[in-house]
Amino acid sequence: MTNENIIHEFGLRIKQLRTGKGISQEKLSFETGFHRTYIGMIERGERNISLSHIAVFAKYFEMTVSDLLNFSSLNPAHSYHNYTLKNKE
Repeated sequence: MTNENIIHEFGLRIKQLRTGKGISQEKLSFETGFHRTYIGMIERGERNISLSHIAVFAKYFEMTVSDLLNFSSLNPAHSYHNYTLKNKE
């Protein structure tokens, strides 16, 4: 698994949580302070966001960062063992 997959999985996780709350990208944008197009880029896996931005999403969705980064609801076989180390790419 390439490391781009974690960016894609994170985007899917944000989308899953957003749609689970029944809110639009625009509402999420307003609530988090991020631009709507930025939210869309995250959800499509086009942006590798910072840890501080991840923390904003965790706070908005009322969960810990580790819970936000738990992708098992998207892919039960998800494991960090599948990621590539930078020097092994």
